[in-house]
Order: sequence, then C-alpha cells, then structure tokens
Amino acid sequence: MKYTSAQANKLLKKLNDEYAALLDREKRSREFRAAMGEDIESVRPAYHYGEMQQRLAEMEQTIRSLKHAINRFNVTHQVDGFDMTIDEMLVYIPQLTKRKEKLREMRAKLPKERIEEQYGRQSNIIDYAYTNYDLAEVEADYAKATDELTRAQLALDAVNQRETFEFGK
Repeated sequence: MKYTSAQANKLLKKLNDEYAALLDREKRSREFRAAMGEDIESVRPAYHYGEMQQRLAEMEQTIRSLKHAINRFNVTHQVDGFDMTIDEMLVYIPQLTKRKEKLREMRAKLPKERIEEQYGRQSNIIDYAYTNYDLAEVEADYAKATDELTRAQLALDAVNQRETFEFGK
C-alpha cells in the first residue's frame, strides 16, 4: 500500500499506541491476586503467555518495518527549494528554531540595562549590562531566520503530504 510520510507517521503513532496498550494489558493480566479462601479461577484474568508474546513480536516487527520505510524515504527524497533530503531538513529545522530563539532573546535586550540584583540578592552597587552587538543587525537576522524557518517547514510539509512510498503491513 502507498503512504505519504504524513500518513505513515500517523500510522506509526497509532501502532506505538496500540503496542503500549497491549503491553499495559499484559502487565495487568499476567499476574493477579486473590484473597485467602477466594476461588482463584473466578478472578483469574484471561492471559495466554505464548499468544501475547506472538502478538507483541508481530507488532514490533510491523513498527520496525514502518519506521525503516519512513527512514529510507527521509534519506532519499529531496525537499523542494532546498539542497537537502528530508532527513537533513529534520536536523535543519531544529537548528533554525534554536537560532531564532537565541535571536529573539538578543533582540529583546536594551543597549544598556540596569542590573538590580547581584548573585541572587539586592545590592547598593549600581551595575549595568551592555549589549555587545548591533541590535539592528540582530533584528534583521531574526527576520531572516523566521522567514527561513517558515519556508523550510512549509516545504517539508508539502513533500510529506505529496510524495508517497510503498509499505505493506
């Protein structure tokens, strides 16, 4: 069956959720308690070790295969407008996000700012912190980083919604 990357990632999330639920069900049914004198068979939860291990192994195999197909897709498909694969883009976007956050903090600073607290307590000494960079340059770089991040995210979304790959459960 053909999937887009977006569809495959939704399927992967669903499979991981089902796997976690199955593990939880196993944990709650593989052991049980009964009070003294209670009929053990009347409180025994349904559990078959061999069947449960087989179901878990099958789900693990499907998850591995799907994750591998997604990874193969990510390292072989280029993102339009960028000289990068999806895999590289998945590194580039967090880098841009960090850069944008750093620049956001830098652009919010005043050129000269009074420091009221030193080493965690009030002080009578008046201290100032000065920016050691051009605020206009930081502002321009922030705008560029924001635009580039938006462009990268939209390009990645487009390829993830458009391109397909084969995956058979």
